[in-house]
Amino acid sequence: MPQTRRDYYEVLGVDRSASPEELKRAYRTLAMRYHPDRNSGDPAAEERFKEVGEAYQVLSDPARRRQYDTFGQAGDGFGSPGGFNFQSAFDLFDMFFGGGQVGRGRSGPRRGADLRLQVSIGFEEAVRGVTRTFEVTKPAACEECGGTGAQRGTSPTTCTECQGRGQVQRVRQSLLGQMVTVEPCPRCRGEGQVIESPCPACHGQGVVDQRKSIEVQIPAGVDSEMQVRVPGEGAAGPRGGTPGDLFLVINVRPHDLLTRRGMTILYDCPITVSQAALGDTVEVPTVDGSATITIKPGTQYGEQLRIPGRGAPDPRTGRRGDQVVRLRVVIPTKLTERQRHLLRELSPPDGKPHPVRRGFFEHLKDAIGI
Repeated sequence: MPQTRRDYYEVLGVDRSASPEELKRAYRTLAMRYHPDRNSGDPAAEERFKEVGEAYQVLSDPARRRQYDTFGQAGDGFGSPGGFNFQSAFDLFDMFFGGGQVGRGRSGPRRGADLRLQVSIGFEEAVRGVTRTFEVTKPAACEECGGTGAQRGTSPTTCTECQGRGQVQRVRQSLLGQMVTVEPCPRCRGEGQVIESPCPACHGQGVVDQRKSIEVQIPAGVDSEMQVRVPGEGAAGPRGGTPGDLFLVINVRPHDLLTRRGMTILYDCPITVSQAALGDTVEVPTVDGSATITIKPGTQYGEQLRIPGRGAPDPRTGRRGDQVVRLRVVIPTKLTERQRHLLRELSPPDGKPHPVRRGFFEHLKDAIGI
């Protein structure tokens, strides 16, 4: 089932106040538990290994952690397909543990590439969630050879240079003595197998371009620049490798009347001078239909009313924000003589306007010099 990425603190099983040492201990435990070499053939463990690496990479960097705490995964492209993938998870593991901690290296078919697709949806669709079907052209397993890359009737053979390990040792002399390095096998390119008779349909790659319809449930509450990950719908891995993921990059089209700021939906409500002075009951639009608000007598320009639970939901928790109605008093530009007379009667005797009530934020702006 398509899903958004989990909260990074939840992935590592730590509190949001966790110290760097606590993050390190959590990553060490989970990375060793879910390493593919300890869970051969288990795609769920492979996915958790990648997820744990991505979470630690962000939270172990103080600057990125602060940005994540503020903006979540929408900020700074966290988890973008080009920024962190299965190979990155291995690189982070090797850097953290010093390499060589798990026995056999990285032989075997390579994982397929992640794909990125720009998706445009309406304002209400983003708030409520929507199911969409997309046509995607991507590398898929070759039907002629079943994804092996070998001509029908044949099969890949074990590489004779690395004996199927996918890596070879090189020994060289230096001033410090013998230096032993481990590198991918040049004959099989780290796969441990070679194809003597390549499949003519895919030229030995095991994949061919294929157009596919993919139905995706976009969760309620997504916003522009957020990404929805569809596991396993990326490019197929060459020669039987596991497929990558498909990332939908969301673009939300603007609404005619409503705007959004995080989980809060904003509406600028025009009212007349008489409505502001005398009060009134008016209907305002929301994503759930019309709602009724009460304007109090003596309302000033810019005052705000809040409608609880009519905002956008958090994509991770489902909790909805509020809608804020900003009252905009519309001053008429064309008046009859009678209207002018009535407005003059409303003016104070000394000709000076009544002082405007100042709220908490106005006092705060004065205090900090904004």
